[in-house]
Amino acid sequence: MAQGNERKSKLLGSGDIVVSFEFFPPKTEKMEETLWSSISRLAPLRPEFVSVTYGAGGSTRERTHATVTRLLRETDLKPAAHLTCVDASKEEVDAVARAYWDAGVRHIVALRGDPAQGAGTKYEPHPGGYTNAADLVAGLKKIANFEISVAGYPETHPESPSVEADIENLKAKVDAGADRIITQFGFDNAHFLRYLERARAAGIWVPISPGIVPIHNFKQVSGFAKRAGATVPSWLARRFEGLEDDPATTHLVAAAAATEQVMDLVDEGIKKFHFYTLNRADLVYAICHLLGLRSARTDASANAA
Repeated sequence: MAQGNERKSKLLGSGDIVVSFEFFPPKTEKMEETLWSSISRLAPLRPEFVSVTYGAGGSTRERTHATVTRLLRETDLKPAAHLTCVDASKEEVDAVARAYWDAGVRHIVALRGDPAQGAGTKYEPHPGGYTNAADLVAGLKKIANFEISVAGYPETHPESPSVEADIENLKAKVDAGADRIITQFGFDNAHFLRYLERARAAGIWVPISPGIVPIHNFKQVSGFAKRAGATVPSWLARRFEGLEDDPATTHLVAAAAATEQVMDLVDEGIKKFHFYTLNRADLVYAICHLLGLRSARTDASANAA
């Protein structure tokens, strides 16, 4: 890694780094307020796009659609809608995709999806549905010229039989027409860098953005990580020891840890990052500021001075 004054991350200015943000659709009125407050906070950073998640088995289909269409109506952001294969026929999935296209959505995050029954349940393709994410990507490209992002797993997908099989599946998604890979979040950059190397060696040349999640609540996020097959290094766990009832300090430590992670990746030449915001803006905003991003409002004020 570059050291001292040579560190790329020390010299960052606005425009050097590209970010995207992920939100989830709200279940309650209070969560709705939190979501739109977060969007308002982060929108001036001018992300490349913002994505809206889709629950297991399409359980949040209507809420996802409502959030995405509101983003189109009320903001200048470019929304990407998540879409999965789970528990739906090809006709049903295609109808959702066409509705998005008709509404003005041009970017889909195409995922196989998790079984609606939850963790521990084996995935079974719908008898008349898309088999997997690669099949879904190919189907979407037939419907319209969507920009399509797909998922990558630096520590391999929990159901993958091997690293090789995981990369083969990734290549199948790209060969089917995927334009970008967004990785599952992780905390050890060595996993992402090895993954990037394997993907390039396999002839996968689309952009690959590391997924970053700030740890606003260590117990909750480490639970997410366990279910996703992402390791939590012991040194990271130690940083949050004794902070279970101290959210203010947890957030300070989380901002420091995530900033260190992204700065180290910048020093390795990575310039695009996808933030899993968990609908919490302040931590993400602080990290982006340290990455050199500045609010559009701040830039406008500076130019007027």
